[in-house]
Amino acid sequence: MPSADLESLPNILQKKYALLRDLDKSLQGIQHQNEQRCEQEIEEIKCRIKTANTLPDASVIKFSDEALDEQKHSVRIADEKVALAVQAYDLVDAHIQQLDQYLKKFDEELRRERENNAASGQQTASTDSTPKSGKASEGGRGRKKSNNSHRTRLAAATEAAVATSSADPSTTVELDIPVDPNEPTYCYCNEVSYGDMVACDNPDCKIEWFHFACVNVKEQPKGKWYCPDCAPARGRRKAK
Repeated sequence: MPSADLESLPNILQKKYALLRDLDKSLQGIQHQNEQRCEQEIEEIKCRIKTANTLPDASVIKFSDEALDEQKHSVRIADEKVALAVQAYDLVDAHIQQLDQYLKKFDEELRRERENNAASGQQTASTDSTPKSGKASEGGRGRKKSNNSHRTRLAAATEAAVATSSADPSTTVELDIPVDPNEPTYCYCNEVSYGDMVACDNPDCKIEWFHFACVNVKEQPKGKWYCPDCAPARGRRKAK
């Protein structure tokens, strides 16, 4: 998916939210005007019935054509708001689906590359007893981090667009964006990737990626870093 499409998403959503606010202001004005007209006409109907001293009938109890036209206009504006909200929802959902497809393909390529690295690592271990430098782990971390950055870019784009609509408290548009149940999870918390994350340099680590807050990390470690599960085993091997 071209990055230009994703980067233009906040601007597109901002325009749609601005149009929604304009429609809502127009709708509120028409509704207020119609309420006043209807109240006035009701009072006039009461006076006519009282003056005539007769039972009311359908020819007397009815609103004017102007009042009915205002009500129809209000319904049309409300329908436009619904259609515009659906367009904004579909736009975000389409970007999410495209991004999910890209991530699925990316994860498959990363898996194959890891398998190739593991096979080449086994061949190297059979001819050289020197410990591995850990560069493959660092490379994996860079690739996975790119995966995470693509997801956070879409989240940031959507948040930026929603923030523009919150400037007017009278109108709030909520988009119920579905969550992909197949999105991979990481860390001890078993959550999806978000924010800053750190990778364990143990190639056999079962979890591999961790959120900063979950492992009490404040900034990206310099050099190799091992998670709380792998660090003790690493220390025992060094002691031997």
